[in-house]
Amino acid sequence: YLARSGRYGPMIRQVLRENGIPEDLVYLSLIESGFSPNAYSRAHAAGLWQFIQSTGRLYGLKVDKWVDERRDPEKATRAAARHLKDLRESLGDWNLALAAYNCGEARVTKAIGKQGTRNFWELDLPRQTEEYVPRFMAAVYLGRDPAAHGFHSDLDPPIEHERIVVSRSIRLSKIAEACGSSVEELRQLNPSLRRDVTPPDRAGFELHLPVGKVALL
Repeated sequence: YLARSGRYGPMIRQVLRENGIPEDLVYLSLIESGFSPNAYSRAHAAGLWQFIQSTGRLYGLKVDKWVDERRDPEKATRAAARHLKDLRESLGDWNLALAAYNCGEARVTKAIGKQGTRNFWELDLPRQTEEYVPRFMAAVYLGRDPAAHGFHSDLDPPIEHERIVVSRSIRLSKIAEACGSSVEELRQLNPSLRRDVTPPDRAGFELHLPVGKVALL
């Protein structure tokens, strides 16, 4: 997971900075998905930040038969940053905000009202949530200094791509043929695509291509 963080870490940190929230929140994606945009849970949560469909829609992530934007690394990261910022502003504390990210703001608010404390460590919450905040803290320690904790893997290089907007269905096999790329590489750059074809979207779909391939397409 730490090695894979190199693919998305720089982009995530930039988005977190733009939203004025701590860069260490990058490690929330480690415990949520292991930095995998293709991660999918038994609760039907998807992507780097494990959004369920309803929460994703609240933050503008589109899910239909063609695309699942919860799997789009940048769009999902921007949605997660806004969601985390909203939770922090609502609850007034990062521990409570992280707990709410895991089990829902309503559940945390109800526990605060019922138990008369805003101290995360004193709240009676679902066991998974009680373990969630310490797991995040552990991930921060590991991520900041992997070698001190026995981890020595090199980070993967950041994923680089160029963008082009296409407004009709084109098979990835045809795109790969035109670009001298491969379908698998295009899948990795466009994990939000649910089929090996761009959607018939009149507004246009932002397709990610390997660097230097836009002109060829």
